[in-house]
Amino acid sequence: MIGDRIELAPPPLRVRARFVAVGDELVSGHHLNANATTLGAAFGQVGVELVGHEVVGDETAAVGEAVLRGVSGTDLVVVSGGLGPTQDDLTREGLAAAAGVALVRDEDVERGLRRRFAALGADRPVPEINWRQADVPVGASVLRNPVGTAPGLRLDICGTPVYALPGVPREFAALLADAVVPDVLARFPGLRPIVREVVHTSGLWESAVAEAMAPEVTRTDGTVQIGFLASGGSTDVVISASGATADAARDTVAATVAFAKAALGRAVHEAPTLEAEVVRLLAERNATVACAESLTAGLVTGRIANIPGASAVLRGGVIPYATDLKSSLLHIPRGKVLAWQAVSAQTAEAMAVAVAERCGSTFGLALTGVAGPAEQDGQPPGTVFVGVSGPAGTMTRRLALPGDRAQVRALAVTNALVVLRSAILGPA
Repeated sequence: MIGDRIELAPPPLRVRARFVAVGDELVSGHHLNANATTLGAAFGQVGVELVGHEVVGDETAAVGEAVLRGVSGTDLVVVSGGLGPTQDDLTREGLAAAAGVALVRDEDVERGLRRRFAALGADRPVPEINWRQADVPVGASVLRNPVGTAPGLRLDICGTPVYALPGVPREFAALLADAVVPDVLARFPGLRPIVREVVHTSGLWESAVAEAMAPEVTRTDGTVQIGFLASGGSTDVVISASGATADAARDTVAATVAFAKAALGRAVHEAPTLEAEVVRLLAERNATVACAESLTAGLVTGRIANIPGASAVLRGGVIPYATDLKSSLLHIPRGKVLAWQAVSAQTAEAMAVAVAERCGSTFGLALTGVAGPAEQDGQPPGTVFVGVSGPAGTMTRRLALPGDRAQVRALAVTNALVVLRSAILGPA
């Protein structure tokens, strides 16, 4: 109506962050960048989008250039590492170079460091190099470290806040929670919390999962982020959304989670890993399993045994790696194994039945195959047979797996757990 005023809700505030991790040990791959996971989780809870990670070595210029790249395209930057006392700790110098300012000694920080070392009761002199941790770029604020010696720093560069935190994971997490997140919330009061849920599936191609979710992707039209993470027979559907409150975001995500569970049916499992789901299902049914592993030499049994509560459902296993042991350990007639050949559906089935009988388990799981590099029994590398025996009878599945020897064995483990899960669930 003419003259009426329509008030539109303001668009959600979008705050984008970039993470710069400093350290030669990270660039070389000798250490994992665990702080990236911590930062992503913390920022996700308050609605900050972590849009990129960068890893640079212990060089002043590299740190400074990475920081400038971050401030030019995002709303805030977090840097980890390079704040210690040694000569290769150059984040302070990198920040000063990026801001075009000098480093100065902060006497309060130095006094605090001296008190901290004195409290440690060291019976030897403290090396002078430790006081480098009190050098601060002009204009920077010091972030007190509650669990370590190296303080953090906050410095606005080109109007963008840059937070530099120690690289030690425990110290990084403490300063992130105590100093960074509260400051970010104060600077950006319109932030909307983000809620993230994961729907775990197995036994479907990633493309099949994506196809099943396509109607929901269309319906939500970007208001819900739906991603897919595939790993050797398992695909996680990662669902996230923001809201005015955490409860509102959870409600939005819950609708898509419900769609995913309905659309993907039996492929969805409750536990976060296949082996955990197998243990859960067996325990729920008061059932047990035993494994006979030729190709994988105990890898499946080991995966199951890693899960808390496995002792209630895992009876044991046999590793008949050599062909003759399939007869002597599992009591399968040698003539039959030779006639069927070691890598065959018949051998896998017989192994599954035999290991269940020998171990007194509800289910028997067996694997035999060719990891490579050469063929065996006329079968090319990557050929794997999985056999399962259980109350409903026996079944086998032939797999043609890609990759080198290690990849074939790893994929065989995951696929064997998929087959075992299907047998435990029974007919659809």
